[in-house]
Amino acid sequence: MSVHLLLCERIGRAKELIKRAEAISRSQKGGIEGGTKLCSKLKAELKFLDKVEAGKVAIKESHLQSTNLTHLQAIIESAENLEEVVSVLHVFAYEDKFGEKQTLVVDVVANGGHTWVKAIGRKAEALHNIWLGRGQYGDKSIIEQAEDFLQASRQQPVQYSNPHIIFAFYNSVSSPMAERLKEMGISVRGDIVAVNALVEHANEGRCLSSGDSDDEGPELQVTRVDRENLVASVAFPTEIKVDVCTRINLDITTLITYVSALSYGGCYFIFKEKVLTEQAVQERKGRVLPQLDEFMKGKELFACESAVKDFQSILETLGGPGEKARATLLIKRITVVPDQPSERALKLVASSKINSRSLTIFGTGDTLKAITMTANSGFVRAAANQGVKFSVFIHQPRALTESKESVATPLPKNCPAESCR
Repeated sequence: MSVHLLLCERIGRAKELIKRAEAISRSQKGGIEGGTKLCSKLKAELKFLDKVEAGKVAIKESHLQSTNLTHLQAIIESAENLEEVVSVLHVFAYEDKFGEKQTLVVDVVANGGHTWVKAIGRKAEALHNIWLGRGQYGDKSIIEQAEDFLQASRQQPVQYSNPHIIFAFYNSVSSPMAERLKEMGISVRGDIVAVNALVEHANEGRCLSSGDSDDEGPELQVTRVDRENLVASVAFPTEIKVDVCTRINLDITTLITYVSALSYGGCYFIFKEKVLTEQAVQERKGRVLPQLDEFMKGKELFACESAVKDFQSILETLGGPGEKARATLLIKRITVVPDQPSERALKLVASSKINSRSLTIFGTGDTLKAITMTANSGFVRAAANQGVKFSVFIHQPRALTESKESVATPLPKNCPAESCR
């Protein structure tokens, strides 16, 4: 293929990949983290190729062959083939085996965070040679990169389980490398090709000096990739075993939301309190109770003593008869445990968003290895800013409103959320 034809092919591919990357970014409400970064990288590649086409940059054909498009295309194809993609090109901080701070870029984080994917566009031949120590100085083998992924994943648990790692090869991988990755606990996706054993001599390719013998040197056993010999082909979606957390820790905000009259049809009012009217509008737009029930289904429910005590105190002061009756039924479903905040929760520095009650509730969930259900997103963000990430399920808040209905303005049941305020 001529340089001009190759350039036209690369430009066309870059434009197509930008469209696909934009579609990925729009595939979830609110977008996908890193989607803008992925699009920017592709647009930078296209801008460079356009300069080449305009004659502003002179390059060789080999430079077009080694464009970043191959890797970026591999990322896009991985994202397109996985469920619940939450981010692309995500940077994780971790400590290596020597205790040094490092960063790791995960090409695709999918399955709600449970799956990390490294998309690899380099050819099997190059990867195999680097692994055998026949690459360029400083090249890091795929096996060494896999060790980094494992080290980082152990420090980034999702719902108390380490993320599952997939290495996706888009230009094949040699069977010995694939086997080694599987032994390490990493899933392999792509074409797995055989290798052939060859014999080389130690002085092969070396110029002989006058004092050298022309006898063949000692034999070295080496292997070379045999791309024509396909051993296996593993496609997405790879079967992934995820240890789903079955324990839930209920925050006060969740306890209140679960019994609130707003959650049971009492959202057709304009309340005297602006915040209650806003929550009623939110409820008419989208019911919160089905979301809570769906997440709680089949799981063990826990709450610490402080959460239950404060919930009952709030209920006694503000709750209506229906809300109190629902609370009695809910408490019967819950295992109430002593306050037992985790060590890392107790290290958090108090602030306007981090108080002792929240520390106790979220910290107890952490000790139980449970997912804390909460509407207190402010605490979750503040804790994360201090380096403590809790496993949480965040939902919209609903206040106790039954006792406020008598002085509120009722609305027709078919009232659209936007027009009834």
